[in-house]
Amino acid sequence: MAKIAVTGGSGFIGSHVVDTLLEAGHTITVIDHCVKPHRCDVSFEDIDILDLSSVLAATKGMDYVFHLAAMANVNDVYNFPVSSIALNIIGTANVLEAARQNGIHRIIFASTVWVYNGSPSSQQLNESSTFYLNETGHIYTSTKISAEMLCHNYNQLYKLPFTILRYGIPYGPRMREELLIPIFLKKALNGKPLTISGKGDQFRKFVYARDLANAHLLAMKECAENQTYNLEGTQTVTVLDVAKNIQKFVGSHVSIEFTPERPGDFSGRKISAEKAAHDLGWRPTIDFENGLRFTAEWFCEKWKRPLRL
Repeated sequence: MAKIAVTGGSGFIGSHVVDTLLEAGHTITVIDHCVKPHRCDVSFEDIDILDLSSVLAATKGMDYVFHLAAMANVNDVYNFPVSSIALNIIGTANVLEAARQNGIHRIIFASTVWVYNGSPSSQQLNESSTFYLNETGHIYTSTKISAEMLCHNYNQLYKLPFTILRYGIPYGPRMREELLIPIFLKKALNGKPLTISGKGDQFRKFVYARDLANAHLLAMKECAENQTYNLEGTQTVTVLDVAKNIQKFVGSHVSIEFTPERPGDFSGRKISAEKAAHDLGWRPTIDFENGLRFTAEWFCEKWKRPLRL
């Protein structure tokens, strides 16, 4: 069994990754700043990844580093671009440098399918598809592309192995309340209309958090070394579909309203996850409607509210 550090391990996806790795028998150290892990059977290093010396100390003796810490809320990135760039790019450089100096076996980096926003193709995209830097559309996207480039650079220059996981849009218990599904759910429970940017035809292939976490365990396979994988769901779901499903769960009295489109929003691309299925044996197991219901039930329990009004 391996010794593993998970940066951002107190966060939404990170906490599920920690659960999955622990269940597989690994020893886990969560690296996060000011937010304790959701469970007490892991080690915890309360550090800022912008402090290289602290990252070096926290990752010493580790076999793997799963790097999930980032400014992940695109609205926060939009409002605080400089600090987001620092965290997502310089923070990644610090983690890579610590991994290099500490002789880490491999770093596994959390990226995003948003990188395909700059792709000129309307066909299904895979990990070899090209995308144009001038079409990325958002600082968040640019920080993830930059961080991916650093992973490749550290491999080319210093022989540090990596695996890049490009997440689809994750959802599930413990997700941040400022994300789409909890926002819609809270509005519906409070009798407020669900507001949608544009026509609501922006589509996603949502990935349930537990399915996504399972991919991280599989990414430790040797065949995943120096590879990039898309981790997409299997169902195409529009923002309007999300609203209608929550409307169905909560009650038909919930209304849906439309507002102007957001700048730089990820409109959606057809993205293949077949490489992850072929190499890792990974496929999502939770369909969207059930996953959304599990998520809604978890939040209603947290908020002490009945789901159906």
